[in-house]
Amino acid sequence: MADPLQNWSPYAKEYDPLKAGSIDGTDTEPHDKAVSRAIQAHYEPPHGLKSKPERTLFVARFGPKITKYDLKDFFCRYGDVLSARVIVDVVTGLSQGYGFVEMRSEDEARRAVRRSVDTALRGYKIFVDYESSRSMKGWKPRRLVLFII
Repeated sequence: MADPLQNWSPYAKEYDPLKAGSIDGTDTEPHDKAVSRAIQAHYEPPHGLKSKPERTLFVARFGPKITKYDLKDFFCRYGDVLSARVIVDVVTGLSQGYGFVEMRSEDEARRAVRRSVDTALRGYKIFVDYESSRSMKGWKPRRLVLFII
């Protein structure tokens, strides 16, 4: 019999909104509407992201007038920004309130995530995390889902 701890990792390999919303990861039913919405939400990572996931940031909760230049300008204080992208609705062309920023190195990405907690970008308190949609099966930006829906 295989040792179950042999494959243990402090990091999830597959995203489960129910476990992500649980204090100890043992919930079997959603404990609030936010977790239910996250389970039901459809999220597709943007096509055409060419950045490396390990140094790419997911940035959300910013206003409709924020541009990729605003993102670059904001994050350059944490290191070299290689690229920035604001996700827009394909029909209306309006910002969906989130985007991605690629830093030059993983260290700079970690620094940006740590130092941008509780910061504001042009009056909007933004949320910054690592982009996980390409490295974790089933990942949904739960905090984005909670914000938009």
